[in-house]
Amino acid sequence: MKANQEILNMPAFGAKLSFLKLLTKNYLFIFLCILVVFCSFLSDKFLTFDNMSNILLQNSVIAFLALGQLLVVITGGIDLSVGSVAALASVLSASFLGMGMNPILTIILVMILMAVAGLGNGLAVTYGKITPFVVTLATLTIYRGLAYIFQVGSLVTIEDNTFLAILAGKTVVGGIYTPIIILFLTLGIAIFMLRMTTFGRRLYAVGGNSEAARLAGAPINRDIIIAYVISGALAGLGGLMTTARLSTGSALYGQGYELDAIAAVVVGGASLIGGKGFALNAVLGAFLIGIIRNILNLTGVASYPQMVIQGLIILVAVLLTTMAARKKA
Repeated sequence: MKANQEILNMPAFGAKLSFLKLLTKNYLFIFLCILVVFCSFLSDKFLTFDNMSNILLQNSVIAFLALGQLLVVITGGIDLSVGSVAALASVLSASFLGMGMNPILTIILVMILMAVAGLGNGLAVTYGKITPFVVTLATLTIYRGLAYIFQVGSLVTIEDNTFLAILAGKTVVGGIYTPIIILFLTLGIAIFMLRMTTFGRRLYAVGGNSEAARLAGAPINRDIIIAYVISGALAGLGGLMTTARLSTGSALYGQGYELDAIAAVVVGGASLIGGKGFALNAVLGAFLIGIIRNILNLTGVASYPQMVIQGLIILVAVLLTTMAARKKA
């Protein structure tokens, strides 16, 4: 016993433990760096300015959806409607701008309306007592249908320079695209909220053990509703950015975004049964999947094999997360 204690007290052993802890804590960032280096050898186009800019701007949309999805997943729920919410935001923003509405007011109004869409999900889950999967599967169809109804005809082209400058990545501040700046700010707020506020701690408590949280006096229904409201608002912001990048509003946008958002959250180490998840890892997960998809495109891999590869990545990520959780328990 004394010999074992002496080993633990050895500086080399302690340094080794610290290094292993550092690797475990930052595994996703380390893997992302390794992936970038590996991809640079697979294609000489990967590290070009245009390609890296495309990766940042395209996957920032998924990162926004992943942050909103994370809050819902932490509570033990799921939001399958985020892709349809993004499409609805796209159509409404194009319509409002087409009517001459101020672009800033358009952004704010659309995000509020998409937060209301998230509110509908939250109310159905909490007070309707319907499982989140069923609720958001239904609203996935409902919100997509509303997007087609509001589109009414052909795609609406957006020509408002202010709207495009803010959300399309056509403006650079301090060498950084504005959508990336907005993403950094949103990520910072999410990290602060989850780590430093009672609301964030309650979300983990609800997902970890809802009954214990209820007995402790936590406003469970309110917290779950707020999580869905934020998810809807961030999905709306993602839809606005997609609209700005493509300069058109369309009900076709956002198809599959819900799966990308869930994949990013899961790859980032969140548990789909709730109680676990990190904001930074969700964003890194979004970019990791985006980089993999990008290099597959650059190397000429067809879309169907890409779907298989993405599914395998999600499966492996869930398996590793589950194994880690069991080992910790």
